[in-house]
Amino acid sequence: MTPSDGLRVAIMTDETGWHTARLKRAFRARGVEARCVDLADCRIDTTWAPYGLALPGFGHALPDAVFVRGIAGGTFEQVTLRLGILHALRECGVPVYNDARAIERSVDKSMTSFLLNRYGVPTPPTWAGESTAYAQRVLMREAALGRQVVLKPLFGSQGKGLRRLGASARTAASATSMLKPLPSLRTYQHVAYLQRYVDGGRRGFDWRVLVVGGRAVAAMRRVGGKGWIHNFAQGAACEPAALDDTLADSAVRATEALGLDYAGVDLIPDPDDAARPLVLEVNGVAAWRGLQSVTSLDIADALVADLLDRKLAASRAASIAPAPLVGGGHAGG
Repeated sequence: MTPSDGLRVAIMTDETGWHTARLKRAFRARGVEARCVDLADCRIDTTWAPYGLALPGFGHALPDAVFVRGIAGGTFEQVTLRLGILHALRECGVPVYNDARAIERSVDKSMTSFLLNRYGVPTPPTWAGESTAYAQRVLMREAALGRQVVLKPLFGSQGKGLRRLGASARTAASATSMLKPLPSLRTYQHVAYLQRYVDGGRRGFDWRVLVVGGRAVAAMRRVGGKGWIHNFAQGAACEPAALDDTLADSAVRATEALGLDYAGVDLIPDPDDAARPLVLEVNGVAAWRGLQSVTSLDIADALVADLLDRKLAASRAASIAPAPLVGGGHAGG
């Protein structure tokens, strides 16, 4: 795709800063005009010809492509409308990177866990439901086996709201006797999402692997942080990590299971099987500032290139492909 195409791209974000500046620079280097747009400022308007969609800065036209960098939180209705705008853009033939369905799958941790398990991607055992009594039974059963669980918000990122539950005693008997009740689920919007805790050892760490267009392109180890939570936003140190075949394959399979164009995949070593990492989470609106600090790859350039050269190019090719013949064959005499 040449710089003379005169393309216009919308970067959907609720805040501008380091990430959007890097993306705009990468688009500009390709001769593409990129404009930051807040989904909260977009609207469905069936009188707004010809598409029934209005995006600030685009008049009655639509962008050639959309890069989703951020979706602001809000009420259920607000978030539904914002995702609806992304769905509507796809219905109008605009390539959305990542599209709404994929984002919905990755934002909902319970659906992420379901899909990872369904597609055979190694991930810790997970339970999700609305019953406090059921969640308490899971906690007691795990404690009886000498295990702990992590209670997470169903929606959330950057390590916020995580709580490790279960006694740290060595024996099952003392573990259950020391077990504290499950915290109130009111803080978690009355949903219990529990994942078996994986002990990272004395110097615990996890991996963040970036997958772009079906390829693992960069990786880092996140070490330290706030206790056992290794998010960059929680103070973890970022270290470069080698992308071996097993790590790359697990990250790519996780991304494919959710149907994402790009993703930040969080993995941790499996203490029971050193040959396979476990996928903890898959981030469909992933930040990459920490990863950029330990890799020579220009991540924004890689993302922009994948959007333009793969996704947008495929969309354009599909739009000009000849329609299939109906009926098959021809009349003969």
